[in-house]
Amino acid sequence: PALPDRVTFLPEDVGTDDCLTSYTYIYSPDLLKDQVAFITGGGSGIGLRIAEIFMRHGCDTIISSRNLDKLKEAAKKLSAVSGRRCLPLCVDVRQPDSIAAAVDEALAQFGRIDILINNAAGNFLCPASALSFNGFKTVLEIDTLGTFNTSKLLYEKWFKDHGGNIVNISATLQYRGQALQVHAGSAKAANDAMTKHLAVEWGPNGVRVNAVAPGPISGTEGYRKLGKLLIFVHQYNLRFFLSHFYQIFIALHRVCRV
Repeated sequence: PALPDRVTFLPEDVGTDDCLTSYTYIYSPDLLKDQVAFITGGGSGIGLRIAEIFMRHGCDTIISSRNLDKLKEAAKKLSAVSGRRCLPLCVDVRQPDSIAAAVDEALAQFGRIDILINNAAGNFLCPASALSFNGFKTVLEIDTLGTFNTSKLLYEKWFKDHGGNIVNISATLQYRGQALQVHAGSAKAANDAMTKHLAVEWGPNGVRVNAVAPGPISGTEGYRKLGKLLIFVHQYNLRFFLSHFYQIFIALHRVCRV
């Protein structure tokens, strides 16, 4: 099958997480003025870029992950380009007590939380027949339980009485099925269902719950781990696989940059 017209190249990947060297405002610069966003997995990749864009529009942020050193470095970069506050907090989304402590600290520092971005995730390439029970469990604990744990704790501690916005970062691989990704696809499918259920239950309290499903994004840790498959099929011109992959899993028919 012919490839979509826009499939011509893979963007050059980078091994570092840096802020944009320039930014053009599509929306008003003060769109999120004085709001506060809590972003899991916020020290790199998609989470870092979300934090940057929010902060460039007047938002303060809390970025969390298990790597505090990386978070501190990211927070300095983010505050430098935006002039807004960024609080780095070490959090394991699999542990409710860890999340609760971070939410309490965020509320003590900022007095409010308006937005939650559930971006923390774990993934790797592995055929189902070779996937260990613990490997499958670990991905679901990070992706699915982590999303629920963080959402529930923020709802209990703030959103229930003040309203808020939750955005879950999903994926495209679960919609048709993809080799080597049964663990991540299962986790993201569960998150898609969770998004709908929480939206129904928490909507009356002024809490909006939505999900976005990006395809492969270069310049991210995930792409550096998982992009080898895409690079391989490009190198060997496996056109049938490419056509199938781009048309089903990549909405714009091209790999985007973070």
